[in-house]
Amino acid sequence: MHWEAVIGLEIHTQLLTRSKIFSGAPTAFGAEPNTQACAIDLGLPGVLPVLNAEAVRLAVRFGRAIDAEIARRSVFARKNYFYPDLPKGYQISQYEQPIVGRGHVEILLPDGTTKTIGVTRAHLEEDAGKSLHEDFHGMTGIDLNRAGVPLLEIVSEPDLRSPAEAVAYAKKIHQIVRYIGVSDGNMQEGSFRMDANVSVRPLGEQTFGTRTELKNINSFRFLERALVYEIARQIEVLESGGTVVQETRLYDPTKDETRSMRGKEEAHDYRYFPDPDLLPLILDDELIAAAVADLPELPDARRARFQTQYGLSAYDAELLTTSRELADYFEAVAHTCGDPKLAANWVNGELAAALNRAELEITQSPVTAQALAGLLKRIQDGTVSGTLAKQVFEGMWESGETADQVIEARGLKQITDVAAIESIIDAILAANPAQVEQYRAGKEKIFGFFIGQVMKQTGGRANPAQVNEILKRKLSS
Repeated sequence: MHWEAVIGLEIHTQLLTRSKIFSGAPTAFGAEPNTQACAIDLGLPGVLPVLNAEAVRLAVRFGRAIDAEIARRSVFARKNYFYPDLPKGYQISQYEQPIVGRGHVEILLPDGTTKTIGVTRAHLEEDAGKSLHEDFHGMTGIDLNRAGVPLLEIVSEPDLRSPAEAVAYAKKIHQIVRYIGVSDGNMQEGSFRMDANVSVRPLGEQTFGTRTELKNINSFRFLERALVYEIARQIEVLESGGTVVQETRLYDPTKDETRSMRGKEEAHDYRYFPDPDLLPLILDDELIAAAVADLPELPDARRARFQTQYGLSAYDAELLTTSRELADYFEAVAHTCGDPKLAANWVNGELAAALNRAELEITQSPVTAQALAGLLKRIQDGTVSGTLAKQVFEGMWESGETADQVIEARGLKQITDVAAIESIIDAILAANPAQVEQYRAGKEKIFGFFIGQVMKQTGGRANPAQVNEILKRKLSS
């Protein structure tokens, strides 16, 4: 039997605010445990939550970015459950009336086609604390620094049909929240976490199978691996005559498997009801307009513009718009050097490789956009060849110097003196008469031998076009 997966994602992204969603406690990462939790976060008697207006503004920005409905009236609810890192015994969230309603995003599939994925809703809520199981001599410690941190939970429609599609969707949401300044998306710090609801059904079937939920996945690679394993597990259960149990499961990256955590709760298990300490959130036109007034050009629009304005391929445009900072960097290089395709080749090529090796973000690049553009200008005016330019780039990366400084200090200026190149070629031809005869007898592949000899003699500094032209002329005469 052929099976089909049905996947929906719930993405929790931490909003980029300085204080928590219902208190003035800070949200900075890395503080000592329990030093950033105030009386409101701890749920002490007599305290009242006060909504953070910046969290509301960021939620509205996200809603507009995915072309979603913005609710003029939304309500906060109490989601009741007991867990050691939830001191109040409930989490303040939104249930029946979220701030962001239905929207959609476009994902790019590996075959180059696109697919529209529906977003059911996005709602504001507070984060819980964190249970720490290490270095406590068999006991569990509780850190409540994250209690009350503002989250936007983004819930997709069950429109995803494969792990690859799920990863593409998660990456698109990650890209959007970073582009518009809603979240830093830092997975290592818990700013972007994914829960996956997954079921399988016979191909062509319209009803959904029994789903399981994979909780708290914090990398795209783990998301794909967890889904691959869970889909295979469910298929094996069904094909062996068993029944898939509705439950919450955790992914263990060390063993590359999912394991049961607890029975999956339904909405009624949480006994949602409107929070009596918080009034309904009412948004007017002025507030919404102010929240989206400085919304930047979104990734899809920028990718399309890069193709039309700069003549870039879909592949190059996709890479260059991965992040807003990378797209800004490319445009600065392209505008300064005047050759967008050359700029794209270098940003996606040498620069990207160097950043990957050093595990750096584009904002940390020791070669600035202006510095790279300066190097490309030297390629354009013939000061260096493409090969020499790579050596110059390495020098710029290591020293922080400009292209001109590296070229001067390392003697990397291209040799363009025709007489000098002819003299070198004459000497090489005289020293290799057998190879000259082979070439003239029709063995044209040996031409590369002569190119190599010239470049060896000149330390790679001879102008390649001139070398080719002079060599062909002299070998033919």
